[in-house]
Amino acid sequence: MAIYAIGDVQGCHPELQRLLDKLRFDPASDRLWFCGDLVNRGGQSLQTLRLIHSLREQSIVTLGNHDLSLLAIAQRRPEAQSKVNPELREVLFADDAPVLMEWLRSQKLLHHDEQLNWTMVHAGLAPMWTLRQAQRSAQEIERELGSPRHPRLLKNLFGNRPAAWNSRLQGIERMRASINTLTRMRYCDVQGRIDFESKGIPGTQKPGMYPWFEVPGMRRRETRIVCGHWSALGRMAGMGVYAIDTGCVWGGQLTALRLDCEEPQYITVDAEPYRKRIPGGGD
Repeated sequence: MAIYAIGDVQGCHPELQRLLDKLRFDPASDRLWFCGDLVNRGGQSLQTLRLIHSLREQSIVTLGNHDLSLLAIAQRRPEAQSKVNPELREVLFADDAPVLMEWLRSQKLLHHDEQLNWTMVHAGLAPMWTLRQAQRSAQEIERELGSPRHPRLLKNLFGNRPAAWNSRLQGIERMRASINTLTRMRYCDVQGRIDFESKGIPGTQKPGMYPWFEVPGMRRRETRIVCGHWSALGRMAGMGVYAIDTGCVWGGQLTALRLDCEEPQYITVDAEPYRKRIPGGGD
């Protein structure tokens, strides 16, 4: 049995197929963790969702910002859905779209495996969060997404305010702050206020901002963390954090990290040649 975390796929279906072949993935015994951003920009989001959905008994998914955006768009009227990019339209108007959207909406915002002592999240954790606080914040969102109230959350999903999570927040603002932290954060200050504009490598950020895993005074967490979202950062291991968004959609690589061994092991495949190499990528 092997357990692999896989970085941002973003609709790169051919690369995901090749990566699974390279892993010699055996659904009878192996397990996959997906760090989020399954969809958008790679051109084959529908095929990607169908593949991962077919492996749902062998997979754990944490939602990324692109996945949540797709769920929000799916709440709109068909005439509004028809205005999004062709790749997402293909998903939204597919015959199996209701099944795929219901499945996607049931996925996690954070996953922690006590036995392995690994935690997976798409982007990052607020500096003031313990692991337990992060779990509670993620579970609040998961419960709302799984409830009849989910359209209200998805309608109010977008926005950069509040810029930081704090325990006094309530309702939609509290959940939006948690979502922004878990799925959009790269840099923040010591109070956890997120810089939503800076996307480059460490050293290029504004004064007073830190990579989320290097904030002075941040809470100590006795767990290793695997995450994606930050393609400019690329593959990084340090301070107990393993970042594995290696920018496949931008012409880089799709990366898997084997978790069930003493020293985590990286397995990669190169992006298809037609993908345009863009240093730093994007969201």
